[in-house]
Parts: sequence; structure tokens; C-alpha cells
Amino acid sequence: MSYYKYHLFFCTNQREAGKTCCEQCNATEIRGYAKKRVKELGLSGEGGIRVNTAGCLDRCAQGPVIVVYPQETWYTYVDREDIDEIIEEHLKNDRVVERLLI
Repeated sequence: MSYYKYHLFFCTNQREAGKTCCEQCNATEIRGYAKKRVKELGLSGEGGIRVNTAGCLDRCAQGPVIVVYPQETWYTYVDREDIDEIIEEHLKNDRVVERLLI
């Protein structure tokens, strides 16, 4: 059995010379928000959710990227509301957020 139910990996990569990357979409800030929300909701820790920073996940053309393990579900997002929806639907209720899939 895994220590965490879910690992949520946020690409926070910054590419050189203005090339398209997740950090251009405030990925570090949004990751911080997700981590805070997971803790506020009591979902972090053993048996819960771990929010991590990832290096480049190599899908930059599809917008900012999150991958949820162990299901290997890939999402994009625009704002905090999208993150709230992923937390509520996928992480709390085991339902994939189809509209944010990549």
C-alpha cells in the first residue's frame, strides 16, 4: 500500500528566452495554493494527498500541467477555480475532471 493515496505533481519549469513554459502561467503560485487548500481541507499526510513540484513534464504546448498519480491523469488549468475542481472532484470524490484532461 502506498503511503499517499495521491501524488499531485505540478510542472513549475521556467524555460530560457521566453519559450512557452508552465511557470509563465504562475505554476509555482498555483502549486502553493493547491498545497494550502489540501492542508486546509485535512487531506494531506499519510493516506492522503501530497502536492509536489516537478521539473519539466514536457507538455508545455498544452498549457500549465499537473499529473495525478497513481492514475497517471494529466490535467491543465487556468486558475484557482480549476484547482479547486480537481481537488473536489478527483482527489476527494475519485471522479476525473474531463474538461481539464490533456
